[in-house]
Amino acid sequence: MVLGALAFPSLAQQTGDQTGSFSPTPYKLGERLTYNITFSNFISAAHVELLVSGRGTFFGREGVQLKGHVETTGVVNAALFAINNDYITYVDPETGLPYQSQQTIREASRTSESSAELNQPAGTAAIPDRRSGEVIGTYDFLTTVYRVRSLPLAAGSTYQLTARNENQNYQLEIKVTGKKSIKTNVGSFNTIATLVRVKSDSDSSNWKAYFSDDERHVPILISGRISSGTIDAELAGSGFVATPPPAPAPTPVVQPAAQPSGTPVKIPATPAGDDSDTRDLPFKVGEQLNYQVFLPNIQQPVAAASFQVRAKSKYFDHDGFLFTVNAQTTNALQKLFVANDTMKSYVDPKTLLPFQSELTLQEGRRRLNTKLTINQDYGSATTETGSKIEIPVGTHDYLSFFYVLRTFVLNPPKRNAISILVNNQPKTLFLTAVKKETIQIGSQSIAAIQISLTTDDAQGDKFQLRTWLSDDKRRLPLRLTAMTELGLLRADLAIIPVTNQ
Repeated sequence: MVLGALAFPSLAQQTGDQTGSFSPTPYKLGERLTYNITFSNFISAAHVELLVSGRGTFFGREGVQLKGHVETTGVVNAALFAINNDYITYVDPETGLPYQSQQTIREASRTSESSAELNQPAGTAAIPDRRSGEVIGTYDFLTTVYRVRSLPLAAGSTYQLTARNENQNYQLEIKVTGKKSIKTNVGSFNTIATLVRVKSDSDSSNWKAYFSDDERHVPILISGRISSGTIDAELAGSGFVATPPPAPAPTPVVQPAAQPSGTPVKIPATPAGDDSDTRDLPFKVGEQLNYQVFLPNIQQPVAAASFQVRAKSKYFDHDGFLFTVNAQTTNALQKLFVANDTMKSYVDPKTLLPFQSELTLQEGRRRLNTKLTINQDYGSATTETGSKIEIPVGTHDYLSFFYVLRTFVLNPPKRNAISILVNNQPKTLFLTAVKKETIQIGSQSIAAIQISLTTDDAQGDKFQLRTWLSDDKRRLPLRLTAMTELGLLRADLAIIPVTNQ
């Protein structure tokens, strides 16, 4: 299949490096990568998602569970290739070898499900030939991506790979050709450039693949030509998501590092409610977070903001959550400036990506009402007037970003990147975990993680955006700061001191 050519199963040997080298870094739990696929003149022909979804005991042995999803979209889906495939493979965490695979193939009117045991050699076939340097084993569509990433990709090295996909054998040669800076819709990356030659019994093709120049070796861009046209697979989103633990554990309560006043801290409670899609998320339906906003030289709060997770329901023919925020100035600032802003974001309950975004601004004499209908599959956002905005697959709005940030792995110096709409234009937002520290909220000291928020603009840190999330499973946004024309704006979560019961 055309999209199957983007990733091939592999057995590895190499020249110029230690034979069979393996790094476990690409198999880190919770990593999610999404890709936008262009095909010939179709700028959004398909999307691919890869997820390291679990680690534990599967089929009686230790393993890592990998999931993959490939789906064509738009005209390509309607007229050329109707594909909506899911893949699950279990691999040995020490070698990356798959031992069990499951796949659901949906192409046009055909749907098929299959499973297979992999890498069960017997007799002399089970003994690796050390002289040839070949790693014994068979890889499938999904595990190929991770096994290639686990190789050193050392300068000047050539890796020979044997692949099998859909009863077809392939021979791959990956040659590291140098390094190159690659610019994508989600930012610029320093990459390791490789030339990939693919040969089968009936065909051959040449591909260029660029991997991030770090220990993760994330595929940033894969480009190639086949008989029916050119294919580009470009990274559209990268991050870490919360994954279910092997066994349920109680959620820890945020405790202050020090309490000079001797009173406990009451963090806003997570209400009970419909948690069918939030049991693995750091928030629940009904959660409300209230903030007080401060400016320099003004003692009283100048504004108040309230964020809320509304009920899960059917919105615009989609299942979703409704996120809302309302912010308005107080009497302390209203002599200079009056504002009353509201935003609503309707998001998919599984991905937290918005499919409808509404913004109402009342700032001084300025009035603005906008609505966007967002199609994440097609990579487009449509305004009320029918104008279309091209966006990367996996683009967030201001409000959905506030919640998805809380699902990332944020251990310093971890860096994540997402696409976000800013004034109806997609920007890349980099989320860098700076350090862990204790911050003062009112009279309370709370353990937090400082996050810097920068963009891919020339002045990416112009507004000095920073946020501090609680260092626990709820990842509560405790503080947000930004540089404005009136000075450093600070928004603190309202944490209510209570007396002992």
